[in-house]
Order: sequence, then C-alpha cells, then structure tokens
Amino acid sequence: MKKIAFPQVGAEDGAPAAGLERFAWLSIAAAVVTIALKTGAFALTGSVGLLSDAAESLVNLGAAVIALVSLRVAARPPDYNHDYGHGKAEYFSAGAEGLMIFVAAAVILYSAVHRLLHPVALESLGWGLLISTAASVINGVVGVVLIRAGRAHRSVTLTADGRHLMTDVVTSAGVIVGVLLVALTGWAPLDPLVAIAVGLNILVTGYRLISSSVTSLLDAALPPSDLAALHAALDGVRSPEVDFGEIRTRESGRQRFVSLTVRLPGDWTVERAHEVTDRVERAIGQGLPGAQVQTHVAPA
Repeated sequence: MKKIAFPQVGAEDGAPAAGLERFAWLSIAAAVVTIALKTGAFALTGSVGLLSDAAESLVNLGAAVIALVSLRVAARPPDYNHDYGHGKAEYFSAGAEGLMIFVAAAVILYSAVHRLLHPVALESLGWGLLISTAASVINGVVGVVLIRAGRAHRSVTLTADGRHLMTDVVTSAGVIVGVLLVALTGWAPLDPLVAIAVGLNILVTGYRLISSSVTSLLDAALPPSDLAALHAALDGVRSPEVDFGEIRTRESGRQRFVSLTVRLPGDWTVERAHEVTDRVERAIGQGLPGAQVQTHVAPA
C-alpha cells in the first residue's frame, strides 16, 4: 500500500512566495542606486577599481531581475504537467547569476590589464571613496536582509542574491582600500592590481553559485539539519512493531520531499496500518513543516 501526503501549498511552501517578491524588488532598487553611485565615483576618479565595482553592481541588477522572475515561477502551484510544482525555478536563478558573474569578471579583468599597461592618474579620490563607501553600506544592509529572508523562507534565490551582495561588499572594501593606498603612496599600478584581485574573487563566487545550483538540480538530499529533524520525528513513532526503511529525501527550491517504507506486522488490518502512516506523516510534518511525504507499507 502506498500513501502520498501532499499538503496544500501553505505558509511554509507557496503562500508567502508572492510576499518574497518584495525582497527581489528591494534588491533591484539597491542595485539601481549603487550602480548610479559607483558609476559616479568612477567618473570622478577614473579608477578602474571603482569601474570594476560598478560592473559588479550591474550584475547585481541583472541577478535581481532574474530572481524576481524565478520567485514568480516558483510560486506557481502544481499544474497538469508539473505535479511537484515549480520550485526548481529558483536553482536556475542561482545558476544564471553565476554565469553573469563570469561575464562581469571577464570585463573587469580586461579593463584592469588594459589600465595596468596604460596607467592613468586618479583624481578626486576623496569624493570617489566617500560615494563608494555609501554604496557598499547600502549593499551590506540589503544583503543581510536578503540572507535572513532566504533562510527564514528556505529560498535559494534570496539566499544566493544576499550572499552575492555580501561578496560585493567585501570586494568593494578591497577596492576602497586599494584606491586609498594609491592616494597615499601615489603608486598608480596598485589600482588595476586591486581590480584584478576583485575579478578573480568574483570568479570564485560565480563558480560556487553554479556548482550549488547544479548539485540541487541533480536532486541532492536534504541538508544534515533537516535529516536530523526527520530521523528525530521517525524515532518518536518507531516501536517494536513499527520500523522504517528505504528513506529517501530531496529538495526542490523551498519544497522538501520525503519517501520511505513503513514496516509493520503482516497480520495488521489496512485500517490500523493507515493510522500508523498518518502518525508518521504528522510527525514528519511537525519536524519538517510543509514537507511532502510518500509512504509505502510493507510487512516487517
């Protein structure tokens, strides 16, 4: 006997998805503001390091738009040819963001090498650094908000976007320090060298995002914390007559899926077996809210 418990999309899965769009809009607004600020800082100073910083903010804007679209698609309920919903759309957002980071890194590295070969004196460094610092503060605040929202709502898209913004803050700090050192030492090659370091750093970020999204698209098991909650829930139901086997898990965006075999005495009635599987599903639902559970009953 097989039993599938697919809860209605509710507070833990799809209902707040539309509400999550406001975080994507926040990310878009932050990207627009920081692009304007960092481009202004580059225009004032002529620093290729600040140009690289502005280029990464342009990637942030594209990633935020993709995140908004992905969240809308992921929020769609199951339909006639998507029985398990559209949650995996969020992984495409993370992967696309990683690819965009690669493109930005290529532009940054090209500009930095060109400036290294053809040095240019920097100007108005004080204002440029002040403007870039303000942009970094905006990214830092929004990044923290997105990461917290992503963890609270199990959103791969928001978490990836938030981590990217935090990476942007770190690289911006490096750029600011580099430009400040140029102002103090007068050694112009330091500016493109910092830009090269920024380009290499965001290449690593892009690789991690793509690697993570590919792993999840290949139906990776639930993370250790979720598996621990699952086994704790099963231990609460397990008894000398009730045991479990063939436990399999996967996640699709913010959705979690669990399948397992419930082993019961062969002489039990269907009604009694049904009561036990109900208890199993309720226990898993309490440990992993919103999880979709598929049980198969077999004789012990």
